[in-house]
Amino acid sequence: MAHLIKETFPVLEMSCAACAASVSSMLDSVPGVQEATVNFANQTALVTYDEDQVKPEAMRNAVRSIGYDLVIDTHNREEIQQQAQQSHYQALKIRTIIAIILSLPVVVIGMFFMNIPYANWFMCVLSTPVVFWVGRGFFVNAWKQARHRKANMDTLVALSTGIAWIFSVFNTINPHFWMSRGLHAHVYFEAAAVVVAFISLGKLLEEKAKSNTSSALKKLMGLQPKTVVVLRGNEQTEVPLEAVQVNELILVKPGNRIPVDGAVVEGMSYVDESMISGEPIPVLKEKGAKVFAGTINQQGSFQFKAEKVGADTVLAQIIRMVQEAQGSKAPVQQLVDKIAGIFVPVVMSIAVLTFVIWYLVAGDFTHGLLAAVTVLVIACPCALGLATPTAIMVGIGRGADHNILIRDAESLEKGYKTDVLLLDKTGTITEGKPTVESIAVKEDLLPVLLAMELQSEHPLAVAVVHHLQAAGVQAVKLARIESITGKGIAATYNGHRYLAGNAALLQVKPESDATIMLSEDDKIVGYVNITDQVKPTSGAAIAQLKQQGITVYMLTGDNEKTAAAVAKSVGIEHYKAGMLPGEKAAFVKSLQEQGRVVAMAGDGINDSQALAQADVSIAMGKGSDIAMDVAKMTLITADLQAIPRALALSKLTVRTIRQNLFWAFIYNLIGIPLAAGVLYPVNGFLLDPMIAGAAMALSSVSVVSNSLRLKWTKL
Repeated sequence: MAHLIKETFPVLEMSCAACAASVSSMLDSVPGVQEATVNFANQTALVTYDEDQVKPEAMRNAVRSIGYDLVIDTHNREEIQQQAQQSHYQALKIRTIIAIILSLPVVVIGMFFMNIPYANWFMCVLSTPVVFWVGRGFFVNAWKQARHRKANMDTLVALSTGIAWIFSVFNTINPHFWMSRGLHAHVYFEAAAVVVAFISLGKLLEEKAKSNTSSALKKLMGLQPKTVVVLRGNEQTEVPLEAVQVNELILVKPGNRIPVDGAVVEGMSYVDESMISGEPIPVLKEKGAKVFAGTINQQGSFQFKAEKVGADTVLAQIIRMVQEAQGSKAPVQQLVDKIAGIFVPVVMSIAVLTFVIWYLVAGDFTHGLLAAVTVLVIACPCALGLATPTAIMVGIGRGADHNILIRDAESLEKGYKTDVLLLDKTGTITEGKPTVESIAVKEDLLPVLLAMELQSEHPLAVAVVHHLQAAGVQAVKLARIESITGKGIAATYNGHRYLAGNAALLQVKPESDATIMLSEDDKIVGYVNITDQVKPTSGAAIAQLKQQGITVYMLTGDNEKTAAAVAKSVGIEHYKAGMLPGEKAAFVKSLQEQGRVVAMAGDGINDSQALAQADVSIAMGKGSDIAMDVAKMTLITADLQAIPRALALSKLTVRTIRQNLFWAFIYNLIGIPLAAGVLYPVNGFLLDPMIAGAAMALSSVSVVSNSLRLKWTKL
């Protein structure tokens, strides 16, 4: 019986989506690998394999055979990948700067000072390091693809720049070959150098976007402590987290993170579970209560029995589900490389065919060679390579002006198609912090209540303190104070005994929905109602989304009563309460199976699975690192009205990308036939390679200019 394992491995040295396809096909060919999905955006491979048939070492060797690398180290995979990406980015940055510096004088000489002595040799000396040192990656990657009978944008760049350089060197060394035939010996060093500089700049923009990717998944993994205090016999022993076994007793002290999932067996404390549940109020943990890895113990010490360790904990499952959801998505940039994969052999065929027709039909070797070179020069995909990154860069800047951070083109492409929006409650629709809604306590007892709540660091007590201090209440000096864990505070003042806390402390059934009650000599004398306030703009934003035809749902881990009240206050008809992280993600998937395009907005670790599953994921900027890491859009404002603006921006940006791609291709559709000489039999027109080089540069300028229009487009 097969023992299938699904595991994520970082992949190094990938430079385009075609590289990802090569790695994927190579992994798929390894015996024992059931499925391999390679994500170029994340630089990872999600592999499902039979551990009885294949080991990670075999998969790494297969990937290395085609010039890439697979990180199989189990301890520091992310660190190795991050270091490699940073090194690659810095090297690319240096090469791009050098390419621009060396290309500028080549362009100036080629355009304005072609007739100065040794002009061609100057250009040759300056352009050679640009083409073969700065641009060596294009040639190396083109060779890798050719070995496996594939082609990508690197192939076209290598061909066009390489042939332009070789042709120019030939004309520099032997100009009489053309002059003896009545033609001028043109050189195209500036075209070759500028092409490399432009494409390198485009790749630098793409690498910068990838290098800025947050390491929040790594931080999430770091939520678990490296060492754990276990109780073995009557002794406390500190052991590595990996050594913890199921059913072992673990001691958790105040301020410590809970290392694994389990159940409390002794002691009592409040635990901050906001990273799992999304709710800001700490939860009381008594004997028998469940505790989860990564959550934070706030007050007392307690012991619990380990029930799930390692990869079985809720935290580990969240990490794994996020990685799998991210790895299953292909970025929109892959489209460009797929097209280039077809475009490259077509252009090569056209160049060869052009030469053959000129030579066989017209018997003209010279014009045939010139026309073939012109086809390759004018077909260089510089505009194609810049079409997406420039639009994304401007779109990201435009979004930043409106407090919207956008991570990739995939979410932009799907954003304007959204017809369902799911909103988390706490921290998204609401403020995410408890505040006093109403207080019904006699005025002369307010100083007593303030003095009692000052003795507690519980978030509810803090909310009461802030409210009373803002009202100018001054605390009195209490005679006797007693903190009752999990229930509240007891104190004595002027001979009277006061209790401030929940219904369990007062041992009565509450007469209202009060969060905190105050009693004097066992008689209830006041109530404090505490709520998580709805953001002022939430209602208006939801109304605006409805006007756009978007169905809005609210998903929350809170109780039914609270969820209903919040939903009603902001005009949401559809909501689901008491939802766990996995249930939110499952709900997203169920909507997608109905053909809906789903956007999800949230701020907590508990939202990360749903965010990763959603077509469009939006994180609130004050939320957890993992939510912002998973989300493709992040709002750095509490104003939910940024969401409809973000969806409008996505429509404008994807429209710009499509316009850029249209102009990049229409230029080739018109330019390539002209370069091949289709008009020569009609009017004797033959496109000069120099003009082809200028047209190539103009196409890039037009694409960049079109992208810049986004800066002044009203959202």
